[in-house]
Amino acid sequence: MKKSIVSIFVLGLCFSVHGQSIDKVITSKEVSRIEKVLSADDMQGRRTFTPGIDKASAFIELEFKKAGLQPFMGAANFRQEFSMTASKAVSSKIIIDGKEIDNNQVVAFSYQPQVSLTEKSDITVVKINKGDNLGKKFNEYYKSSKSYLVLVDASFNNVLPNLQHIDRITSEPGTNTVLFVFGVTDAAAFSVELSNTISKKNLNNVVGVLSGKSRPNEYVVFSGHYDHLGVGSPEEGTPHPANDSIYNGANDDAAGSTAVIMLANYFKKLNNNERTIIFTTFTAEELGGFGAKYFSKQLSADKVVAMFNLEMIGTESKWGKNSAYITGFEKSDFGKILQKNLEKTTFKFYPDPYPEQQLFYRSDNATLAKLGVPAHTISTSKMDNEPNYHTADDEFETLDINNMTEIIKSIALSSSSIISGKDTPSRVDTTQLR
Repeated sequence: MKKSIVSIFVLGLCFSVHGQSIDKVITSKEVSRIEKVLSADDMQGRRTFTPGIDKASAFIELEFKKAGLQPFMGAANFRQEFSMTASKAVSSKIIIDGKEIDNNQVVAFSYQPQVSLTEKSDITVVKINKGDNLGKKFNEYYKSSKSYLVLVDASFNNVLPNLQHIDRITSEPGTNTVLFVFGVTDAAAFSVELSNTISKKNLNNVVGVLSGKSRPNEYVVFSGHYDHLGVGSPEEGTPHPANDSIYNGANDDAAGSTAVIMLANYFKKLNNNERTIIFTTFTAEELGGFGAKYFSKQLSADKVVAMFNLEMIGTESKWGKNSAYITGFEKSDFGKILQKNLEKTTFKFYPDPYPEQQLFYRSDNATLAKLGVPAHTISTSKMDNEPNYHTADDEFETLDINNMTEIIKSIALSSSSIISGKDTPSRVDTTQLR
């Protein structure tokens, strides 16, 4: 207990800059207020293309306005709007070797109104066998520009609901078709007839700006994603209690979005940033990082000095309180700069302890990182043992708000020399990316 009090006291001293103590701006009370709103049941899990995520967007927009931010690049408001192509199956009939396949065995991805294929068409038949890495194989075919008929071994039938749950949306619709058929081992002859309704769906990031005083064309980005899984949508196949079907996403990633809002308030009150700070909460991270991908195309990557992507910071890390980790630590000196700025505190940033999970490529930092930006994710999530990850139990009550508040303060302190222009992190070597 004494150690925690000392830690908070030391951080409070370090953050007293220009008469504006961080302890008076980034408080547990305010963190709780924002987090509770974003993870409340009435947000209905903030699933993309639902009233719940629209409500979350409106709340974040209001918070950015209250903080005194400006819209991004002269926009009329804080909504960075874009559209995606959606496909909804109307009818399908698939016959393989003379037998009509039950539609419940099929997961189809196509962005054409009508599809008619046979074994004589330009389509390749492949198999996912028992013991294969289903996730890796699925991504290989799903992301391809070629047409595939994928025969999936019946041993994977338990994941069918998860694949059927995936939204048929894309930012770049192709002319190909990919079908996953479960429980079928061979396909010498086949015919495929699909009818789809194709439409445009609108969605938006929320972006606010605090212009830099002497280096307005050099950007520091703070980001998190505000979408989650919605209602009754076990993305990972995890069961949920019968009386609770809302995937509140308190940690994933209302926590990151809360941090972005808190940092916006703090740096606006501090009012001494030499570089421009962009605060953004992304949509559609859970669907494939589409919000971050769109955002990354709206500005020159060469002007982005650093990106702090905040993902799941509401629980203790594997090292306990007053600690977090940085993904892709070795890919730039971003992490070392942050560590140096925290030397006089008891807070510590560590390299990502889960390199085998490739977290550097799995969050909203990845798009800019692949363009050379020192864009890293800060997290505390124990990815080898985070019990509430993608479950209906990821609720406000499971978070350590006091620790989360200290993490947000430490992010602010650790970024200070980058925002002031004193430090410029090295670029990510794109030739070394996988």
